[in-house]
Amino acid sequence: MKRVRKNKRTEQHHRGEQLRRLLSPRTFLQRHAQVALDSLGRLYRNRISSLMTATVIAIAMAMPAGLYLLLDNLGRLSGSWDGQASMSVFLKNSVPASTAEKLAKSVRQWPEVGSVQLVTPEQALEEFTERSGFADVLDVLDENPLPAVLIVLPADDYSNPAAASTLRDRFSRLPETELAQLDLQWVQRLSAILEIARRGILVISSLLALAVLLVIGNTIRLEIQNRREEILVTKLIGATNGFVRRPFLYSGIWYGILGAIIAWLLVESGFWLLSEPVSRLAGLYQSDFHLETLPLVLLWVLVMGGMCLGLLGSWLAVGRHLDAIEPT
Repeated sequence: MKRVRKNKRTEQHHRGEQLRRLLSPRTFLQRHAQVALDSLGRLYRNRISSLMTATVIAIAMAMPAGLYLLLDNLGRLSGSWDGQASMSVFLKNSVPASTAEKLAKSVRQWPEVGSVQLVTPEQALEEFTERSGFADVLDVLDENPLPAVLIVLPADDYSNPAAASTLRDRFSRLPETELAQLDLQWVQRLSAILEIARRGILVISSLLALAVLLVIGNTIRLEIQNRREEILVTKLIGATNGFVRRPFLYSGIWYGILGAIIAWLLVESGFWLLSEPVSRLAGLYQSDFHLETLPLVLLWVLVMGGMCLGLLGSWLAVGRHLDAIEPT
């Protein structure tokens, strides 16, 4: 009798140890790591088809990433002018240089004005000659046709479009002014175009994300069908749906990660090919602008987005097709 009670206590102790071992976080992580590596090994053994699927996913992810990066570079190109209501005040040709200097000095005292730069006709002609490339043509002119110009930057409190327009009207009423032009309008138009493009990228990204879900879901569905017999045998020996589902979920995650990495390589390669011609074009306009590639933060967002899409696509496919496979 004592031996029987001892054997029962020993058996209960072993069962408790097994239960604690099964429920421990270390065992949980070890099993998930084992399944994740096994899923990656399956992808490697079918590397040709896996690479083709990952490349299709990468193309769908690279398009919105590349468009977003292109818009970011365009926004950076106009960033130095964004919000700066620069104004060009063209004076009449009859205004002498001394009067233009006095006017510039007087305008600097206005509370609405932050800074004023006087560009004399000689300076304007010299700058135009350097940038236009028409030096030979300009040399035959009898007189300088360019007027003096005041480059005005409003004060910080008057740099918004409404206040800048009021300041332009004040300059237009000066007797020395021929034309007062506000240089903020093209920046506003560019900002509006970029905002429309950003909204368009969101729409395109949503459609391509749906395409990624469909590609991953269809791939997992085919894998479930190919492993139907294996799934039936596994369920016959007592495996739960959660146990059977886990490898397919990790396969979807790996597809998403591989697709994100390939998408990053595609975007980086494309911008690397464009960087030299863009820099050369910017140099022709005396600019040091150069294309920026994907920062590490956006790369991390791309990888995490691929993981989430892969997990969601595989979860939808497994939930729909795995339950239909039951042993009879």
